[in-house]
Amino acid sequence: MSTAAQLEAILRAGSKSFYMASRLLPRRLRAPTHALYAFCRHADDAVDDAGSMRDADRAVDALRARIERVYAGRVDDSIVERAFASVVEQFTIPRAVPEALVDGMLWDAQGRIYATASDVRAYGVRVASTVGLMMTLVMGRRERAVLARACDLGIAMQCTNIARDVGEDARRGRIYLPDDWLREAGVDRERWLADPQPSEAIATVVARLLDHADGLYERADRAIGHLPGDCRIAIRAARLIYAAIGDVVRRNQFDSVSSRAVVPTTRKLWLLVRALGARTRVAHPLDPSPCPEAEPLLDAIGALPAIGPDTRSSNRHSAHMKAVQ
Repeated sequence: MSTAAQLEAILRAGSKSFYMASRLLPRRLRAPTHALYAFCRHADDAVDDAGSMRDADRAVDALRARIERVYAGRVDDSIVERAFASVVEQFTIPRAVPEALVDGMLWDAQGRIYATASDVRAYGVRVASTVGLMMTLVMGRRERAVLARACDLGIAMQCTNIARDVGEDARRGRIYLPDDWLREAGVDRERWLADPQPSEAIATVVARLLDHADGLYERADRAIGHLPGDCRIAIRAARLIYAAIGDVVRRNQFDSVSSRAVVPTTRKLWLLVRALGARTRVAHPLDPSPCPEAEPLLDAIGALPAIGPDTRSSNRHSAHMKAVQ
């Protein structure tokens, strides 16, 4: 199996929704997209599979070392690492972005408590907006306003994931719902985690989080017309399919403890058809302001070079490109 086929297989196995949407990307961007996803998937699995906090720390240290190698031009023989390095160099992806992704994975391993909605957004910036930022850079857009809306979309998608996975996360001893929202609804976090059952109070918090996500989806929609014409359908499709997960949670009376929302394939296909209209979207003026939680990362993207001077030679670039062909 070729390197390209292996990377595509990782995406197909890891996320059916993202894979379906990625098929709508222009052919020129599919290989870079598969490489980005494979790196993120392998990184996430390395931390998730750690058996203890010490093992998780080691996994995070190994990921930071891997990023160091990529940006120093000293990649190993790993297919995933070589492919990711090629994308980093070809599309000038600043080091701050994958480093923020690893920070989010560390937060997971630490079992961090998210006290407020702002904390949840900060988590979403790290584990989801980082992927959206890299995809936006791959699509050739570096304007701050467009990147800010990519951050909005990532946070919205992560909020949808959290709302869908409340029960699954709780059974693993984790809860990502804002702690102050839980208290306002009358839920004692530790007591509920000890016996996670569906309730009207938890449903109220899930509904509130989905409403929050909807506002972010609407903000992100405004940037669709600023993307390259041949990329708009795929991004719009991904947005619609993710938001549809929230619709299923709503139809389940916001009970994502005893059931897990799944969007039927027929519904996904209909949403793909709906996304076709994105190709002709008008590029309206954008508010350049990001969510406050995303601002430090956007500042870093504007301030930091993507790669060190020793990794910019055409010879090294050619070697990276051969590695993923």
